[in-house]
Amino acid sequence: MSISAQHVFRPGDTGYAEELAGFQTGFAVRPELIVGATDAEEVRAAVAHAAAHGLPVGVQATGHGLPGAAEGGVLITTRRMDEVRIDPEARTARVAAGVRWGQVVEAAAPYGLAPLDGSAPGVGAVSYTLGGGLGILAREFGWTADHVRSLDVVTADGTLRRVTAAGDPELYGGLLGGGHGLGVVTALEVGLVPVARLYGGALSFDGAETDPATVLRTYKEWTETLPDTLTSSLAALVHPDVPALPPHLRGRYVISVRVAFTGDAAEGERLVAPLRAIGPALSDSLREMSYTESHTIHSDPDFPHAYWGDGILVSELDPDAAASVLDLTGPKAGRMAVVQINHLGGALAEERPNSVPYREAGFLVRALYPLDEEGTGPVRELHARVEAALAPRTLGRALNFVFGDGERTEGLYDAETRKRLAGLKSQVDPANLFRRPLFSAKEGAGPVSPSGR
Repeated sequence: MSISAQHVFRPGDTGYAEELAGFQTGFAVRPELIVGATDAEEVRAAVAHAAAHGLPVGVQATGHGLPGAAEGGVLITTRRMDEVRIDPEARTARVAAGVRWGQVVEAAAPYGLAPLDGSAPGVGAVSYTLGGGLGILAREFGWTADHVRSLDVVTADGTLRRVTAAGDPELYGGLLGGGHGLGVVTALEVGLVPVARLYGGALSFDGAETDPATVLRTYKEWTETLPDTLTSSLAALVHPDVPALPPHLRGRYVISVRVAFTGDAAEGERLVAPLRAIGPALSDSLREMSYTESHTIHSDPDFPHAYWGDGILVSELDPDAAASVLDLTGPKAGRMAVVQINHLGGALAEERPNSVPYREAGFLVRALYPLDEEGTGPVRELHARVEAALAPRTLGRALNFVFGDGERTEGLYDAETRKRLAGLKSQVDPANLFRRPLFSAKEGAGPVSPSGR
């Protein structure tokens, strides 16, 4: 082996399958070589090896996304690079490539600080940030990418660079929002916010007893009255009838509104009163909590499974179109579908020097479909109907929430951002070592997995 690393695997080697395994189990990727990197130098050596042999490079931290570029090439796994360093005076965290959000939350909490993490503590912090990063406090503080101070990245020439907005504004702006298309980020420094506690939780309704369209319309009207200090989402799904779930959820169609508010509990109670007026709640977990408990607001699944999904950014939420989406994906769908509608706006709409697109979007409609033996065919057909319902107000698609084999790349960037990224790509990776047709001047240049979370 011409590459020096402690953990190197080829197909057939003991430990190959275990190293390849991630949170997403629905799609197979078979790299020619896996390098389990322990530091930036091993990442640099792996990239240099791939470049010398003309092999594509993919990256995987937790495996929530798929490193499609690694098929037949080199996969760099970063889970061993798990160092977090907090600077309480500067209010920053230095986060290595394999760190999960839950680690950052726990490390920042003793200082009364919090990262702008997503809803799932097991997701990789670096990859999520490179895709934009939609945190649970996003309306107040913006995209996580907006708070990055610096990035350490190995580019296609095998060079490890420290990138800042002042020192290399083009590469800085391209990395943030561009995913893994321009290099392998080995660490980044990101700002923290002074949040130690919040008012939050979920208010859930039984879709068989409370009209889902009524919940949806009330939610939409409610979002028009909110301060930027309150970030929320609406989720709808038919829970499977399995013993692992609490009895009150088994087999039920549940519509939930999730809330995260940095104001005091009394003001939080006043703000959510219109939601409680909808009718009897199936469950109500709204309360004051420490930020370390914030993952309980969404209670995302923490076990590996097979799924396909997409995120659609819309200029505004048409209640009738959204009701059609719930109708398509609810009990009539005949299969499990998880729909989440995120209220955007606020600080998310502020322009920043990076490549996070569609900042004018008012809402994000996320759809995730667990896969069974039928594969992706039926869920793609169902999702096409979801897209059609939302089409009149659709701006594009959200990179962080494209889950699956990534055959579709259209709509992930507006034309201007795509053109700028394509130009940058031609400069820093002219041989397309990091196979990302996301940045191609042509739409849909081939299959790609946009995220290596």
